[in-house]
Amino acid sequence: MGSTSDPNSTTGGTNRRDLIKRSAALGLISVPTMSFLSACASGGGEDDSGNDTEGKTSKSNPFGVKKGSKLDVVVFKGGYGDDYAKAWEASFEKKWGVTSTHTGTQEITGKLQPRFNAGNPPDIVDDSGAQQIPIDVLHKNGQLLDLAAVLNAPSVDDPSKKVRDTLIPGTLDAGMQSGKVVALNYIYTVWGLWYSGKLFQEKGWEVPKTWDDFTAICKDAKSQGIGGLAHQGKYPYYINVAIMDLIAKTGGLDAMKAIDNLEPNAFVGSDAATAAIEAVYDLVEKGYLMPGTNGLTHTESQTRWNQYKAVFITSGSWLENEQLKQTPEDFDMKFLPMPLLPDSKLPFEAIRAGSGEPFIIPAKAKNLPAAQEFMRMMLSKEWSTLFAKEANSLTILKDGVDSSVQLRPGTQSTVEASKAAGDNTFRFLYTEWYSEMNTEIENASNELMAKRIQPKEWLKRAQAAIDKQAKDPASKNNRRD
Repeated sequence: MGSTSDPNSTTGGTNRRDLIKRSAALGLISVPTMSFLSACASGGGEDDSGNDTEGKTSKSNPFGVKKGSKLDVVVFKGGYGDDYAKAWEASFEKKWGVTSTHTGTQEITGKLQPRFNAGNPPDIVDDSGAQQIPIDVLHKNGQLLDLAAVLNAPSVDDPSKKVRDTLIPGTLDAGMQSGKVVALNYIYTVWGLWYSGKLFQEKGWEVPKTWDDFTAICKDAKSQGIGGLAHQGKYPYYINVAIMDLIAKTGGLDAMKAIDNLEPNAFVGSDAATAAIEAVYDLVEKGYLMPGTNGLTHTESQTRWNQYKAVFITSGSWLENEQLKQTPEDFDMKFLPMPLLPDSKLPFEAIRAGSGEPFIIPAKAKNLPAAQEFMRMMLSKEWSTLFAKEANSLTILKDGVDSSVQLRPGTQSTVEASKAAGDNTFRFLYTEWYSEMNTEIENASNELMAKRIQPKEWLKRAQAAIDKQAKDPASKNNRRD
């Protein structure tokens, strides 16, 4: 959930090239009003005021960017900030003579829903965060440009290659709707648990690889007046990181695909889902949560964690950049793969990893040539390195960060975790495919963490959300093999 973010809200080898190659916010969603759901869309490319935005195309200018035209950029200002986008815009103006109108905001739906409704959307949008406009809703209403032309265009760095061939394999999947890539999830993200290396050293704790070892640390911490696990209670997306990681690691990829594919026994009747939800609820019953965490926002909970009021917290890899001002200099932020329940099918090193922070080009953008070129340049090494410098995170571009960039401790730990995971990575897609279903599962998790429902009821509600979604004929367009 750069988000994702308030949800923002995606490494083998021994050298930097291989680490970055392996290291390819998500955000929470809110269901828009019916006025938006019913909004229509049409193509773009020419300003309604009569200012033509189309220039001459060439090998170096495949989309025909016109000098002197203007670009309207809206960026979710969450965990990654928006300084990177300002740096991009300055570079774009220098190269193409195109000036940008920049908006950095966390109120994506509030600011953009009226513009989509009026047929006057921005040219390019980082559609992330708690107020993200769900990608599936935009797609169903014809609001999004198919990004095939961008992905099939020549790479800025190597024109002999298509843009799509310069990306880390699998990172386009999260932006697919009905077989088309309509959102570019730009940031390589890992999700899991986080802890302070300093606190671990002071307490003499060892990194837990099993759930029993994890709960033992939570128990020891509680005895010393420290919360075991913090989560961002007002945004249940975050606790679902733990729940869904446990399901995938316990039941393997088949358990993950059963959820994405809306299987009738994905939750109810699933041993992996049952074990996962009971394990998380056990933390609640034993009082291992940081006191008050259920009522806190993401930044409130994360700041208390930075103050050593909890040992662990769930999040994606935007966490470090989001907490720069609140993190003590010697905190030594570290990433931890989800510890294993008994008889898990995936190894401890397995992590949820992939692309996050979806960028979209509205179908009715006024300056489609510049928007598409802007996205093409996002996938250049120059702009990928600019992002790493400004946002302390990695992008989906292979070898996308210049070797001179020094990564912060938390980000470096995600690179190392990705290297250790190798091919043992997984990624749920239902969060992008089915926003309403995702919200219903999150709501169930919120009730569970507050002890208003029990694990069996959570499983029933989560399964009911799947069964409801499965009745939508459009769901047949999304399938994982």
